[in-house]
Order: sequence, then structure tokens, then C-alpha cells
Amino acid sequence: MAPSAVEAVIVPVPEVNPVKLQSAHHRGVYKELAPVAFDKEAELSGKKGFQAAKYPHYLPTWNPEQKYSPLEPFEHYEHGKDADTSYKNLLPEGTTVTHLTPTIGTEVRGIQLSALTNAGKDELARFVAERKVVAFRGQDFADLPIEEGLKFGEYFGRHHIHPTSGSPEGFPEVHLVHRSAGDNSVDLFFANRTSSVAWHSDVSYEQQPPGTTFLYILEKPETGGDTLFVDAVEAYNRLSPLFQERLHGLKATHSGIEQVNSAAARGGIKRREPVVNEHPIIRTHPATGEKAIYVNPQFTREIVGLKKEESDTLLKFLYDHLAYGADFQARVHWEEGTVVVWDNRVTQHSALVDWKDGQRRHLARITPQAETPYETPFQAKA
Repeated sequence: MAPSAVEAVIVPVPEVNPVKLQSAHHRGVYKELAPVAFDKEAELSGKKGFQAAKYPHYLPTWNPEQKYSPLEPFEHYEHGKDADTSYKNLLPEGTTVTHLTPTIGTEVRGIQLSALTNAGKDELARFVAERKVVAFRGQDFADLPIEEGLKFGEYFGRHHIHPTSGSPEGFPEVHLVHRSAGDNSVDLFFANRTSSVAWHSDVSYEQQPPGTTFLYILEKPETGGDTLFVDAVEAYNRLSPLFQERLHGLKATHSGIEQVNSAAARGGIKRREPVVNEHPIIRTHPATGEKAIYVNPQFTREIVGLKKEESDTLLKFLYDHLAYGADFQARVHWEEGTVVVWDNRVTQHSALVDWKDGQRRHLARITPQAETPYETPFQAKA
């Protein structure tokens, strides 16, 4: 989620037009990529006026020996379809549930995710699919052994291993968001950009992108560093039926090439060869049946079958529609002990880089993959 100021270098991919990969609206800012170097001594022992990292075993490493074959298809099981929608296992009596907006965003206090039964996990998948993003407060995830967090996450799908990001030593399945104490790259970033907002759906270029996703706070700045989320289902619902119908049947390419090249240009690693996949512009959620807009300016490159100018115009409209939709967005404020769970299939998000005093921001993400995106036929509302 942390940005890179390095512009992408495009390389050809078989059967993909490399010119078309350079979308006019692609900004080349990879919010998922943390810096590939930091003052490890300062993070471990503390200096420059900052304390040592609270969770040193979560400090990022980049192991060039980690090389993986292309991801193989797998059969994903959507546990949200099995949920009891009374949510008696997830939200028992005494739980505090606060909705942030009518369609997206909820805060929950009074339960412990790590103690959920499988029935509770089923309900978690469904509740998050309906509310899009849920902040669970007072959680113990950060203090659990990393193996236990991964065991919890694997219930929801196969763990995704990010092709370039830093991870805790020995645990490439954990994606880290890390800005070290005393880091001054934020100011450098804003030397040539006016905003840190970069909407995206995580690694949408994969054949089977993530579904139910977990991000938990390790350390945060005193103020700032919130995360924005947008409801891609409500964004779809706001469109006219005629426009909705036109979008059905269209597919767009999603590319991981530029992210890998950006990491390489900064001295990072490449765990797998980058991929390009086509996904429907309107995808259907397997548990709720809701339809969502599924394009994002970080990874989407072109609409299949349209000329460049046509594709760019339509994609720009969709990107702007999502980005300007403040009435179907939620802003999640991080508190100590927070686990934010969102459904990557029906939301997009952006970190906010708005703290400028060198304080540490450190989070960990568990990213189960889901089904290959699909769409169901258009149905006009009665």
C-alpha cells in the first residue's frame, strides 16, 4: 500500500499488445509496495528519537531466493454461502456493531476473531461481503504466532504470495505494509505528486484474485494513515440500467507487469513472472449475488475489443465514478488492536499517506485467493 515514485517500465508479454498496456489513466504508483530498504538497526534497537519496532519479527525481508512457479488454478469454496445470516456465532449478544454508512463500513467491538468457530467464520465471510469492509477492534492477531494467523486465513482460500512485496522472514504468505521510523520518503514522494490516493483492488491481475482479506495493525502514527474504501456494488447500482447493460459482457485486461518492473527498478525481488489476465468489467459475488464494477486504475489496462480511445474514455468514467463517490465510500481509522476485513471482490481501497513526521506505520495482510471472476446476466430492476 505504500507508494513508489518510480514510473513503470513496460516489457512485452506474449499475446498482449504492450502499447495498450500503457493506459492513459495508469499512474504507476504501487500502493502495495513498501520501500525495499530501511534502517534495520534503528528498527531493532531504536534511534533518531524513535523507539524500536514493537513487532520486530514482522519487519520486512526480501529474499531473492524465493522463486515460485506460475499460480495453478484451484477450486475455491465460498464459505459465505453457508452462513447463518442471523450472525449468532459472529455477533453474539453483547457485541457492539456500528455502521459507518448505509452501504459500506462497519465497526465491531466485543468479539475475538481468532476464537471463531467454523460457523462463525462462515458468517464472517458473508457479513463482510454484505458490509464490504468491517473494522474489528480489540483483536489479538498481532500478538498471535504468525502460523496461527495464517491457519485462520487459509479457511477462506489459498494464501496468495505477493510477487514483489516484503514479508516476515520465513513467511512469504504475509504481505507487509511498512514505513520505518524516521523514513523521509513521504516528503520525497510529494515532491512530484499532489496526492497519495490510488484506488485499487489487490492484485486483480491474478487469474483468481483475493476475496475475504485481512489487514491488521502492528504500529501506527499518532495521527493519519487511514485507509479509504469504496463500495463497487453501490457504484454499479448508481448507474442507469441502459449503461449497466452496456457494461455486461465486456472484459478488461489486468496487468501485473508494471508492478514487478517498478519493484525491479528499485532493487526489489521477483518471486514469479508477471501475468496479464482478462476479467469481466462487472463481476458477481458468489454468496450475495450482488454485481460490482471490477476495474481499477492500478492494474486495469484496456477493455477487450475496443479501440484505445474508446477504452480509455470508458475506463476514465468508471475510475472517476468510483473515486468521486464519497457517498458510497468509508474511511477506516486505525486503532491499536484493529483487524480490518474487506471483500476484495466488491471493494477498492487506497491508503492515505498524510503523516509527515517520520513516525512508523506497520501493518500485515493475509490475502486468501477466491474464485475466477465471473458475471451473471444483466437483469433490469423492476
